[in-house]
Amino acid sequence: MESRLYQELCRAVGEANVLLQEPMWKHTTFKVGGNAAYFVTPESAEGVRDTIELCRENGIPFYVIGNGSNLLVSDEGFSGVILQIYGNMKECQMSEGKIKVQAGALLTKVANQISKEGYTGMEFAVGIPGTVGGAVAMNAGAYGGEIKNVITSATVLTREGEVVRLDKEALKLGYRTSTVIEREYIVLEAEFQLEKGNPQEIQATCNKNTKARVEKQPLEYPSAGSTFKRPEGYFAGKLIMDAGLKGFTVGGAQVSEKHCGFVINKGNATAKDIMDVITQVQEKVQATFGVVLETEVKMIGF
Repeated sequence: MESRLYQELCRAVGEANVLLQEPMWKHTTFKVGGNAAYFVTPESAEGVRDTIELCRENGIPFYVIGNGSNLLVSDEGFSGVILQIYGNMKECQMSEGKIKVQAGALLTKVANQISKEGYTGMEFAVGIPGTVGGAVAMNAGAYGGEIKNVITSATVLTREGEVVRLDKEALKLGYRTSTVIEREYIVLEAEFQLEKGNPQEIQATCNKNTKARVEKQPLEYPSAGSTFKRPEGYFAGKLIMDAGLKGFTVGGAQVSEKHCGFVINKGNATAKDIMDVITQVQEKVQATFGVVLETEVKMIGF
């Protein structure tokens, strides 16, 4: 018998956008994770708000994700609602360097489109696998660029269910943090402003960044990108390598031999394998160097 919550979710976002007992390995770049009791993919800001209201009214836990590129879900899965802002909310409008884009759009696709149009400033984002919403929340950056350098505002859903537009200053974008994270807001849309540049130089920078990713990162294996935040004054990958953990393996999970800052699914890893590698790396680095490695990857169900 279908639950009352399932029926209410279907009324809120449409039956096609509500799945039961959905395997989360299908929705994470680690390619691991148990089932989500409910998996909801709203098509609008109203759908996001209504889903969260239903969860709160029914006392059901919920977690908001993008495309799962910075996420580790336990083998036991999640007993509540996974709300995914991704494929159904990816509209992008661009006019004379002003870009308005929904949170579910892939950042790398937006960056590629902008760069091909001859606008400079988002070359750093080509190849970053997350969504725009996740990128804004964590102030994604690479190769000397950051979201805070190009964003002008973001529209968010507050914990109180209000839709609010925050300007760049109000977002308080820092290293892998923002007002969005601190106040548990949900990004619905973002606006960026870029300047016209030299098309050949822009494409050359994009190509250079892409080449660097391919050469330095273990893109041939499932992972969640950089596993750890950069500790102040150090590089996580070098600390891990110097601790003798290059290639360290538990089950199917491994510290990448190509880049020690990445924990990869070498083959048939479980979420527990990956978590065990992360935990043991943290313990060894702290014991050896006295440095605490914080995870950049988000965890669900542990």
